[in-house]
Amino acid sequence: MSAPDDEGLRSALGRAQELGFLGPGPIEPHIEHAGRFVRALDGPPPAHALDLGSGGGLPGLVLALAWPASRWILLDANERRTAFLDTAVHDLDLADRVTVMRGRAEELAHNPALRAGSQVVTARSFGPPAVTAECASGFLEVGGVLIVSEPPARGDRWPAEGLAELGLEIGACRDGCQVVVQARACPDSYPRRVGIPAKRPLF
Repeated sequence: MSAPDDEGLRSALGRAQELGFLGPGPIEPHIEHAGRFVRALDGPPPAHALDLGSGGGLPGLVLALAWPASRWILLDANERRTAFLDTAVHDLDLADRVTVMRGRAEELAHNPALRAGSQVVTARSFGPPAVTAECASGFLEVGGVLIVSEPPARGDRWPAEGLAELGLEIGACRDGCQVVVQARACPDSYPRRVGIPAKRPLF
């Protein structure tokens, strides 16, 4: 997939860079990296999706433009980053189908309006696999997928036993992204309280 050819997107990501939400260097590699999430999805674009720790807008803004029929939630706990995302969504004319939410994933995943409401959850640099899996699982409907930007293989980072605790099963690793499938409903007890997934990871 070629990245969306949108000067507005480049301008928004340049602003994210100025604010320190993206690393230095050319914007194009950031957009191309976000395009890997599209290639990792085996199937049609989701109707409803959520980007964990959306921060500087990657991959959420790129995917919202690449999948114009999808509705998105861009989730971040930081006020400055969500303020930036609100402006970017408005400037890119995405406000009719992209919502920015500020809060902790551990709490919002128990909100009935968000619980099991997404077909796809994406994460780029959100946290270690155990934290990302636990925080994402509560947002995913059964059959939905978590797509995570993943470094080159370093051992068993996504163990089947740990994932099974959350109703998840390992999927394919495509183009630098790990796919994890919500095979069964996430148990009501997950995710645990704020900070606990990082302090006491499941795997």
